[in-house]
Amino acid sequence: MTFRDVYAELGVRHVLNAATTFTALGGTTLPQEVVEAMASAATSCVSMEELHLAAGRRVAEITRNEAALVTSGAAAAICLAVLAAVTAGRPELIARLPDDETLERRVVIHRAHRIPYDRAVELVGGHLVEVGNVIQTFEWELHDALGRGAAAVLWVAGDHLPSTVLSLETTVRIAHEYSVPVIVDAAAQLPPVSNLWHFTRECGCDLVLFSGGKALRGPQASGVLLGRADLVEAARLNAAPFQRLARAMKAGKEEVCGLWAALERYVALDHEKQARDWTAAVDSWVRDLSDISSIVLRRLDTNEAGQPVARLEVDCVTAPRSRAVASRLWENDPRIAVLEVSKYLYVSPDVMNEGDYEYVMQRLRGAIAATVDEEEGGNDVG
Repeated sequence: MTFRDVYAELGVRHVLNAATTFTALGGTTLPQEVVEAMASAATSCVSMEELHLAAGRRVAEITRNEAALVTSGAAAAICLAVLAAVTAGRPELIARLPDDETLERRVVIHRAHRIPYDRAVELVGGHLVEVGNVIQTFEWELHDALGRGAAAVLWVAGDHLPSTVLSLETTVRIAHEYSVPVIVDAAAQLPPVSNLWHFTRECGCDLVLFSGGKALRGPQASGVLLGRADLVEAARLNAAPFQRLARAMKAGKEEVCGLWAALERYVALDHEKQARDWTAAVDSWVRDLSDISSIVLRRLDTNEAGQPVARLEVDCVTAPRSRAVASRLWENDPRIAVLEVSKYLYVSPDVMNEGDYEYVMQRLRGAIAATVDEEEGGNDVG
């Protein structure tokens, strides 16, 4: 399949994404199966309600869940999950949003789980209520918050977050004592593939959401909401094609079919082989760059979201050097994106094509050499 180079036509440089699946970088690149599914969907009109229901059944089967809904992203899935909890899909309650303050719209969240994306709760009229603090959380605090009324609990998954919250199992147990559903934000929590059913089937949460444009390698403007059939149906009734509050968050026919194809592909992957390949790539980078005395290299076995994805850590010794190297990588054509944190650079293989690995390392070597030359007037790169 041959494509126009639309970026070149627009005068926008291509990016080799060696950082991670950031929205600011367009998420990920799409496998052929996903591109073909989206292209096929684009050739005809369809009943969007029928498509959502059919794709939802397939996605639920693939992910071993009761029900599923394709959304226009993980943040949209949070919005729809909250709307489902607030309205239970009842048309007379849906019609009263967003202004009716008599509806229960409190969403309980651990203070240590506050992230930039939880504002999606407020976008649809939810009110975030914090429990605990960043140091500790007690069960009585969750009991107290739920006892005063709540529509849902939002629990954010990820080993990279503070561990000072109540476990998901404890949170679910307490929330269910008050008949309050638990929503898990697992947007970036793939791999492992088992997380697609772990939070619902094994931990007992009511709804879980994932980004479509990250590890799944689906359309960037896609996500998926999984879990209890009644709540997924309630979420669907708050969304497009209906004229409801979340109509602005519509997932098009191309996104629905692309996300379905991405999930089918992802579940069928040999994930153990994929993990070995990523680890081997990072180990080769460490060997290839080991002669550079001005940096310290280390292979990490988890990514920025705490998932089992190997990546390279480059300790540049100083933050200015790290920024300078990252800037040099970014300013060439094609741009190369790496993750910069203080004096560290992180390079990840999971978004890149394997054929780009060597090129990125050559560019990294050159950027380090140029930066050291500028700092010291010499080149310590062999």
